Amino acid sequence: MTDNVKNDYEYSRDTYYNLLEKGKESLELMIEVARESEHPRAFEVLSGMMKNMADINDKLMDLNKKNKEINRKDDEPTQIGNTTNNLYVGTTADLQRLLQEEKGMVIDAESEGKLPR
Repeated sequence: MTDNVKNDYEYSRDTYYNLLEKGKESLELMIEVARESEHPRAFEVLSGMMKNMADINDKLMDLNKKNKEINRKDDEPTQIGNTTNNLYVGTTADLQRLLQEEKGMVIDAESEGKLPR
């Protein structure tokens, strides 16, 4: 990771932490104001502050995710889902023979009543 990216990450992280700390203090004060005034607008402002705090938390988590993606080495595979790759090594004639044998087993099983028709 370059120094600029590392410095930007640390600065952004510190900024989010500072916002969260100041937000906690402000939230406590606003709770008191809303309780004492019992004014609907105070409760509206309080709910907006709570939403903003939740948004800042989400942004902090997104910042960490982006940092992880930046730091991931290029040679590390990105796991999107389960992929199974099968490789057959043989001739076309061998493959056809295997398929015919497989088909014969299914036909034999059906004729013996082992498989539903």
